[in-house]
Amino acid sequence: MAKIKVSIIGATGYVGAELVHGFAGHPEAELVHLTSKTFEGQHFSDVYPQFRGVCDKVLENIDYAQVAKDSDLVITALPHGVSSQTVPLLLENGTRVIDHSGDFRYKNLATYEKSYKLTHPHPELLTEAVYGLPELYREQLKTARLVANPGCYPTCSIIALKPFLEAGLIDTNSIIIDAVSGVTGAGRKSDLAYSFCELDEAFKPYGAVGHRHTTEINEQCSFLAGGDGNSIKVTFTPHLAPFKRGMLATIYAKPSERFTEVSASKIHEIYEKAYEGENFVRVLPDKTLPDVKAVNGSNYIEVNGTFDPETGMIKLFSAQDNLGKGAALQAIQAFNVMFGLDEATGLGHIIRGV
Repeated sequence: MAKIKVSIIGATGYVGAELVHGFAGHPEAELVHLTSKTFEGQHFSDVYPQFRGVCDKVLENIDYAQVAKDSDLVITALPHGVSSQTVPLLLENGTRVIDHSGDFRYKNLATYEKSYKLTHPHPELLTEAVYGLPELYREQLKTARLVANPGCYPTCSIIALKPFLEAGLIDTNSIIIDAVSGVTGAGRKSDLAYSFCELDEAFKPYGAVGHRHTTEINEQCSFLAGGDGNSIKVTFTPHLAPFKRGMLATIYAKPSERFTEVSASKIHEIYEKAYEGENFVRVLPDKTLPDVKAVNGSNYIEVNGTFDPETGMIKLFSAQDNLGKGAALQAIQAFNVMFGLDEATGLGHIIRGV
């Protein structure tokens, strides 16, 4: 059978490079176009030498309509505000799209425009777009024309919270999320703030109020709890840590009145039942807590939780690779669902070495 033709727009950013990494060994996919304005004419392996002999495709700066016509799927790794103008053109030319920006992640137009301080040029596509978290929207992904790949912080938070929100086991007015990301989450920038000497041995919060991912988390958590998208407002604080890749979320919440038998063992039991059979959600045993090192370079997310009887607080933990399950490899997981492949195709053995 012919392979599925995939193109990547914005292939030389960190997300784009991780997409190439994932698709390079995918048995059912063929990379057709890799686009880059900055590195046009160079080989992909000139920009990322570790891909020599693995992916030596020439980077192109060609008409996006032609990219769409040549592809079964186009994955966009573009900034917000740019994707909202590019994606409609791709769809009009007959391809399916997975987009990595925030431009299509929201169902509520007002929430998007307030969060991103932009006027959306194609709000009609918000209704059509499927949020690309297979653990939530697997059935919808099978027929989706447009998939909005989730943000990294939302993925890490939502997977941890999902079983408890769906069952009404936590007080939704009490959710506090402290999350930490590696520096690749900031993108491939040359800003002074992301230079080695500024970041080495540093650890700091940022975007403490009004971070864009807060509203994305709010909307999806509201849907999980049976609300209309505006019923939950979490307290979310992101932090930047001096490692390249990885993400850890620590989440605090009070048990609801319904959760009468709350305990660490019960929390663990809920996780095991909720994610039984999931390819990429690993529920850790007993008191083992997530560690970014154990998931880096992979599409896996690890979860566990406990209960503090002294404070009456539930504590939930999750760890993932912000470029893996938090971005590019999750997009490949969604791709597998979209094209009727086994969900783990090309992903099951992508893990970090020593």
